[in-house]
Amino acid sequence: MKPVIRDRRRIDPETGEARAADAGTASGPDAGAAAPASDGVAAAGEELAAARAEAAERLDDLRRLQAEYVNYRRRVERDREANREAAKAEVLAELLGVLDDIGRARDHGDLTGAFRSVGEALESVTAKAGLVRFGEPGDAFDPMIHEALMHGYADDVEVPTCTQILQPGYRIGERIIRPARVAVAEPTEALPAAPADSPGEDDSAENKDDQI
Repeated sequence: MKPVIRDRRRIDPETGEARAADAGTASGPDAGAAAPASDGVAAAGEELAAARAEAAERLDDLRRLQAEYVNYRRRVERDREANREAAKAEVLAELLGVLDDIGRARDHGDLTGAFRSVGEALESVTAKAGLVRFGEPGDAFDPMIHEALMHGYADDVEVPTCTQILQPGYRIGERIIRPARVAVAEPTEALPAAPADSPGEDDSAENKDDQI
């Protein structure tokens, strides 16, 4: 077997030019190792992209759960506050009759002595609890907070107006515990016109006189 001699010189001795890379040399052991390395880098890139996508999905789930928890807490707090206000309104509604008696006694000058101290203390406690009294003569009539028990007409009003407070109203915040019971006066211009006498009635009266 004859020995194989390969010319590995990079410069061609005859032409003096650089030789192109030998395909056989490129396909040596180093080229074989480069191919698996590139495949490993591509696989690692795919795994990294998949891991990032999964992490983003988990982060979205976490944010959604956090938002749901925040909304749940707000709803619980809102319901708790509504229940607290309802219980408070129920208790204070039982005291309205007593407050009415205190108000009537004050109007008649009978709120004196120990009764006055007790009455004012009760009014102070209910006010601290959020109970607000409303309804004054001259207020514009509002059917949402007023209950009209008497109705009339007046020349000195331009809109339906509460002219007399028959029983004050009470509220807690926006909740109306009892509407104010009032007498209402409308402008005189709103007074319905009196119906005119019909001609038939006059004729019948004249005929009756003639018959007599």
